[in-house]
Amino acid sequence: MPDLATPLIAWYAEHRRDLPWRREGFDAWGVLVSEFMLQQTPVTRVIPHLEAWLLRWPRPSDLAADAPAEAVRQWANLGYPRRAIWLHRAAGEIAERHGDVVPRDVEALLALTGIGDYTARAVSVFAYGDRHPVVDTNTRRVLARTVDGRSQPGPPAKRDLAAMAAVLPADDSAAAIVNAAAMELGAVVCTARAPRCGACPLADRCAWRAAGYPDTGDERRRQARYEGSDRQARGAVLRTLRDAAPDPVPLTAVLADWPDGAQRDRAIDSLIADGLAEASDSLLRLPAHPETGATAGRTGSGRSSA
Repeated sequence: MPDLATPLIAWYAEHRRDLPWRREGFDAWGVLVSEFMLQQTPVTRVIPHLEAWLLRWPRPSDLAADAPAEAVRQWANLGYPRRAIWLHRAAGEIAERHGDVVPRDVEALLALTGIGDYTARAVSVFAYGDRHPVVDTNTRRVLARTVDGRSQPGPPAKRDLAAMAAVLPADDSAAAIVNAAAMELGAVVCTARAPRCGACPLADRCAWRAAGYPDTGDERRRQARYEGSDRQARGAVLRTLRDAAPDPVPLTAVLADWPDGAQRDRAIDSLIADGLAEASDSLLRLPAHPETGATAGRTGSGRSSA
């Protein structure tokens, strides 16, 4: 495999974006919150929400002491609001199990609510400088093109970690930079639809470029249309509850004019199942109790592409 680390490190030093989680003194709690927010959400949308979140809850125990409803309200329009509930639960676990300090060990991070393989490694690497491969959507695209000569990566797989591990230098701090640089390159240069190959530090060693940019197909799963979907109905219900909080809303008044009554009911039921809403006495409200809702899932395979 060609040396990708050296040109990536040099390029990143000159071209990396000034993002809050890359600044000196940004702590592990901030990195963890940013990773939760960045799941499938553009960077530009995340930054103001992240800053407001950390101003309100600068430590995990601060968030844990507040009601889950407040986490959902503060999450606002970031999307995938279950992440707010998971983050609230993880904050309580960090406060209780780890003395209010985000752990650096990957296995300890994986034991927290809502944290999967990607987020655990990202926190260990970007907050503490440990050496692990960190693979998000952008990294996978860079590796697919540069190493495998494919126009788009295949579905996420365990082999992605091995592919990234093969690129990392032995030094821990250099490895952390390469992880970040590969993500950054995929976000701003080696983009999905309009790659800027003339600005790419890996152009002279890119297998896809050498092969003449073949279209090898795109196996990525497409997200269903939002307009008219159950996701849109869920979002509308949550907005109603956020706007009314802390007061509850009569169930009959929640999206009373929604064109599809069955879809409205599904949205309400799914929000209750996910712990994002509570129903009692024919009233619906944001969750007041941490134990409400179904078992938490794991965060996804990486950050948004921008």
